[in-house]
Amino acid sequence: MGSAPIAAAIEADLLDEFTIHQVPILLGHGVRFFASLPERVHLQRMSVVEAPGVTHLRYSIVR
Repeated sequence: MGSAPIAAAIEADLLDEFTIHQVPILLGHGVRFFASLPERVHLQRMSVVEAPGVTHLRYSIVR
Protein backbone atom coordinates (compact mmCIF):
# COMPACT_ATOMS: atom_id res chain seq x y z
CA MET A 1 0.00 0.00 0.00
CA GLY A 2 2.81 2.42 0.76
CA SER A 3 2.72 5.64 2.70
CA ALA A 4 0.90 7.93 0.24
CA PRO A 5 -2.68 7.13 1.40
CA ILE A 6 -1.77 7.60 5.07
CA ALA A 7 0.12 10.83 4.35
CA ALA A 8 -2.87 12.16 2.38
CA ALA A 9 -5.28 11.28 5.21
CA ILE A 10 -3.03 13.00 7.77
CA GLU A 11 -2.75 16.08 5.53
CA ALA A 12 -6.57 16.23 5.31
CA ASP A 13 -6.88 15.89 9.13
CA LEU A 14 -8.79 12.59 8.80
CA LEU A 15 -6.63 10.54 11.20
CA ASP A 16 -6.01 10.79 14.93
CA GLU A 17 -3.64 7.83 15.12
CA PHE A 18 -2.26 5.02 12.99
CA THR A 19 -0.34 1.77 13.34
CA ILE A 20 2.54 0.58 11.18
CA HIS A 21 3.42 -3.10 11.03
CA GLN A 22 7.08 -2.96 10.00
CA VAL A 23 8.70 -6.04 8.50
CA PRO A 24 12.37 -5.29 7.79
CA ILE A 25 13.77 -6.44 4.46
CA LEU A 26 17.46 -5.98 3.74
CA LEU A 27 17.60 -5.04 0.06
CA GLY A 28 19.57 -1.82 0.25
CA HIS A 29 16.62 0.57 -0.10
CA GLY A 30 12.96 0.91 0.68
CA VAL A 31 10.08 3.31 1.17
CA ARG A 32 10.82 6.12 3.62
CA PHE A 33 7.44 6.59 5.27
CA PHE A 34 8.11 9.67 7.38
CA ALA A 35 9.79 11.53 4.51
CA SER A 36 6.41 11.72 2.74
CA LEU A 37 4.64 13.47 5.65
CA PRO A 38 4.11 17.23 5.53
CA GLU A 39 6.58 19.23 7.65
CA ARG A 40 3.82 20.60 9.90
CA VAL A 41 2.83 17.12 11.12
CA HIS A 42 4.09 16.17 14.57
CA LEU A 43 3.78 12.59 15.77
CA GLN A 44 3.83 11.09 19.24
CA ARG A 45 4.87 7.46 19.55
CA MET A 46 2.20 5.68 21.60
CA SER A 47 3.56 2.14 21.64
CA VAL A 48 6.13 -0.21 20.17
CA VAL A 49 5.58 -3.96 20.26
CA GLU A 50 8.36 -6.19 18.98
CA ALA A 51 7.61 -9.69 17.76
CA PRO A 52 9.62 -12.20 15.74
CA GLY A 53 10.01 -10.73 12.24
CA VAL A 54 7.77 -7.70 12.78
CA THR A 55 7.57 -4.51 14.86
CA HIS A 56 4.20 -2.85 15.54
CA LEU A 57 4.46 0.94 15.90
CA ARG A 58 1.49 3.05 17.02
CA TYR A 59 1.54 6.84 16.59
CA SER A 60 -0.88 9.65 17.35
CA ILE A 61 -0.99 12.93 15.45
CA VAL A 62 -0.29 15.92 17.71
CA ARG A 63 -2.59 18.81 16.84
